[in-house]
Amino acid sequence: MPQNVDQLDFALTIAVDASAGQAPLFAVHNSEVAQCCAPSRSFAAQPARSQTGTQGSTEAAKTDTTVPVYNLDNQEVGQYTLPGTIFGVPIRRDILHRVVRWQLARRQQGTHKTKTRAEVSGGGRKPRPQKGQGKARIGTIRAGQMRGGGVIHGPVVRSHEHSLNRKVRRLGMKCALAAKTLEGRLHVFDSLSVADAKTRALDDHLNLLLSLAPRRSVLMVDSGKESSDGGSSLRRAAANLPWVDIIPQEGLNVYSILQRDQLFLTTSALDKVIHQLSQPIKR
Repeated sequence: MPQNVDQLDFALTIAVDASAGQAPLFAVHNSEVAQCCAPSRSFAAQPARSQTGTQGSTEAAKTDTTVPVYNLDNQEVGQYTLPGTIFGVPIRRDILHRVVRWQLARRQQGTHKTKTRAEVSGGGRKPRPQKGQGKARIGTIRAGQMRGGGVIHGPVVRSHEHSLNRKVRRLGMKCALAAKTLEGRLHVFDSLSVADAKTRALDDHLNLLLSLAPRRSVLMVDSGKESSDGGSSLRRAAANLPWVDIIPQEGLNVYSILQRDQLFLTTSALDKVIHQLSQPIKR
């Protein structure tokens, strides 16, 4: 089920403020909060991109970014270059809003239904004569204004889905990834696999990685449900951690990215995401 709307609006506001060169909202007005929220070594802010020109400057916004690659023991094991055409696009709050609404509308079941006066039981005869009693005329006791009668203009079973252009959906994904990158909340790992699939082991790793984070809220993305960089062992280990979501790279979406504070991706999953977002849109 979708999270609170205020939480989603907070995430979108953070993304937009970050695109304007500002710090996240929780670090702007309170110095103590800013101090406790300072990123750890594994969560060091990404190298700053060129800020010359206006916010909409294509050259300033689409510079490639090099980020460190870590393992679950908080050790740097390499570097990864994020292409600016995906992770450096200007952040559009309107696009993020449209994509999130499209996702949640597709998710809604639409199985709501009420009975009309033709569907409720009873009401087969006229309850009283048309004339002669000084009362209002009525043809059935199951009319909408009567107790136990049908519902007028009630909800019916329908789909809430609406269309959204593929180029808008793709731009929304790029904006979400760019927002996490600009905030320093996108982190790359060589592997997210947990030995023996133990929840305690994964919890210890995340406590180390999130020791200075304001709260524990993580979306972990591997290359597949049965892959070697996460797979079934990661999902078994995280099954009892309610603040951790795990999805394969083919299921990565805008709402899930904005819903969690931190985004963990493996290098193999990131390769597939970049390849998918770089392909021409099929018409």
